[in-house]
Amino acid sequence: MQRFASVIRLRPEHEAEYRALHAAVWPTVLAALAKANVRNYSIFLRDGLLFSYLEYVGEDYAADMAQVAADPETQRWWTFTDPCQQPVDSAAQGEWWAPLEEVFHLD
Repeated sequence: MQRFASVIRLRPEHEAEYRALHAAVWPTVLAALAKANVRNYSIFLRDGLLFSYLEYVGEDYAADMAQVAADPETQRWWTFTDPCQQPVDSAAQGEWWAPLEEVFHLD
């Protein structure tokens, strides 16, 4: 199992919409994530910063994430969520959710 964490900013004017979307995530989006070997996925919010954590139990993370990105329902979901978000200043060119480096872990 691999752990992944990332951050992105939440546009303050879209907070209510973002919360509502995630209070009722589409079953098809959840199914695409499960099929891509994503488990224990959470998004946290503090001071306009969204923190995402997930556990990956597959063999090829890049291929599985490409499968998620190619899913039509996930693409449609992103048409609602993406306008709510803004990359952090330190994100690489073209990077949306910026990955975090794990510096400590305790099982």
